[in-house]
Amino acid sequence: MKKYFQIVLLYLSISSIINTNLIAQKCSDTNATAITKKLFANLFNLKNTYTIFGHQDDLAYGVGWKYENNRSDIYSLVNDYPGLYGWDLAHIELDSAKNIDGVPFNLMKQYIKEAYQRGGLITISWHARNPLTGNSAWDTTYGSLQSVLPGNIHHKKYTIWLDKLAAFLNDLKSQDGTLIPVLFRPFHELTGNWFWWCKNASTASDFIQLWRFTIQYLQQKNVHHLLHVYNTADFSSSSDFLNRYPGDDVVDIVSFDRYQFAGKKSREEFIKIMKSQIVLLKNIAVSKQKIAAIAETGYEAIPDKTWWTKTLLPLIKNNQLSYVLVWRNEGYMPSLNKMHYYAPYPNQISAADFKLFYSDSSLLFEQNLRSKNIYQ
Repeated sequence: MKKYFQIVLLYLSISSIINTNLIAQKCSDTNATAITKKLFANLFNLKNTYTIFGHQDDLAYGVGWKYENNRSDIYSLVNDYPGLYGWDLAHIELDSAKNIDGVPFNLMKQYIKEAYQRGGLITISWHARNPLTGNSAWDTTYGSLQSVLPGNIHHKKYTIWLDKLAAFLNDLKSQDGTLIPVLFRPFHELTGNWFWWCKNASTASDFIQLWRFTIQYLQQKNVHHLLHVYNTADFSSSSDFLNRYPGDDVVDIVSFDRYQFAGKKSREEFIKIMKSQIVLLKNIAVSKQKIAAIAETGYEAIPDKTWWTKTLLPLIKNNQLSYVLVWRNEGYMPSLNKMHYYAPYPNQISAADFKLFYSDSSLLFEQNLRSKNIYQ
């Protein structure tokens, strides 16, 4: 009898593990395309061993160049592309031909399709303009978010914006007509105080309503190839991170953004806070059976020649982070009289260290990511 109970307990334990894994590998959209469901399951499994490296606007421009076929500052260093490509759809709501950073939307579609064909991963954010004032996303006039909720003054305007967003997303198709999965990161850095959707410009309940409406409206427009990325700026506890969390049924990935800034103590402070926040993030991801990631990070102009192997790599390695993305390489910005870039390029002070970073077996750039068959 004792042996019988031991066998039963073993069976229940194994069943529990299997059921947990099955639940974990389901994306939030029950009607998601088959390839999107496969992507979620594969990313969920890969996160325990690998972290995918990403770069914003990587194929569009870099330090000293723009719109050159197959060019990339990352590729120029390691003969490989990043595994993850970040793009932003700001100004699509204005019917502009170019996004907020000057990238033509038609070229962006081309770059997305090329990256997907090579096995790369795509993430998209949206610095949508302030719907109440017409100013930039950085206009934090209180009530702007509330103005687009159902029944309010700019709700119709917002649905028109979403129609344009849906049209763009539904045009992202591979050569065989497959809709290309996208990690969609709306209302990013939501715990900050610099966008019209941030915590200082709206209530938590209004934000949650906006998030849920946005995702559900896009799904009504037959957009079912997205994994939804919940993204914060600073936070100091799990409750702080989840204060505006819209629900497990509309979130697939939990993430945060943090940058290192100049200053004598900046490195120590950056590492200390990142370590603390990564622990919190991992715990949240495990409890909710979601994927964890660092959606944006970096050190502008990378003045630390060993930043990649001495600062970033120890933070992300063995921490169950699906991906990490560094921001864009704009180059020299005359208006600010400074260099603005977050990935190295040939002869940049941290270029040699980046090559060592690239060689670490825990990181996935495009070539090695392709071998993982994340879409199959």
